[in-house]
Amino acid sequence: MHCYSSAMNFAQLLFPDFSLILIGYLICRFTPLNRPVWTQVEQLVYFLFFPVLLFQSILKSPLDISAAGNLVGAGWALGLGGMAMAYSVPYWPGLKSHVSLRQHAASAQVAFRFNSFIGLALADRLAGSPGLLVIALLIGVSVPLMNIGAVWPMARHGQRGFLAELARNPLIIGTAGGLAANLLGLAIPTWLEPTVTRIGGASLPLGLMAAGAGMQLSALNHAKLLGVAVLMIRHLFMPVLALGLCLAFGLNPVQSTILLMFSALPTASSCYVLAARMGYDGAYVAALVTVSTVLGMVSLPLALGVLRAFV
Repeated sequence: MHCYSSAMNFAQLLFPDFSLILIGYLICRFTPLNRPVWTQVEQLVYFLFFPVLLFQSILKSPLDISAAGNLVGAGWALGLGGMAMAYSVPYWPGLKSHVSLRQHAASAQVAFRFNSFIGLALADRLAGSPGLLVIALLIGVSVPLMNIGAVWPMARHGQRGFLAELARNPLIIGTAGGLAANLLGLAIPTWLEPTVTRIGGASLPLGLMAAGAGMQLSALNHAKLLGVAVLMIRHLFMPVLALGLCLAFGLNPVQSTILLMFSALPTASSCYVLAARMGYDGAYVAALVTVSTVLGMVSLPLALGVLRAFV
């Protein structure tokens, strides 16, 4: 009963953020502010607003190196575990004859990538500045790993300069810059801090609305078993794995809460962009992204309410 009550409380806590996703979807579908507009918003948030938020969150929070080491270890173990499960799908009993290897190569990423827009907003809501520091570190160590994991199955159609693209990733740059500045004892000048704070604050609602604007439900009429498998990994198996990692690495309460939230996030909205850019079925992956966003409304309260009670 207590677990059910906790899940309901977290569902109520998450409602404002998912309502912004719904608002973004409705505005994109039923007003002149259509998809091209939101594509520009998404790029602004991704390339400027989020990196500023990550940089500021890490810079203004004290770092416990030993505790951060356990968190990084748990984050990498979660990512590698998700990738291993995703790659194994064609070999699951009863699935091998029903799964196209090409379709699997494009959609495997859905099982382990994450929506950083939603993650940053929820971390702030759940744990304030300490939560933002934890999610910033998780994003920083997970983005390179999971991007490589997403591209690897599609490597035969890969693009040139992928490692250079990873090095230019704005989320990695923001995180690495914040860590370096923190360790060097630097600080944002007082006169600049209000501007930086406003930019970071604007990133969360805009990022959530952009995630909603990108949702589409077409192309779900084929490869249904494959879709069920990767979404089950994303929204059930990953949170259960995160619970075990919280216990194995001895994470503190804030770290445990954020790792569990992180494990249950909807998949990255950019999954379909990567699939399409590499010559795969982007429409099918976009449909999986949309279903994953909706399923997040179930998996997040489950992870934060039910599984959190066992840590």
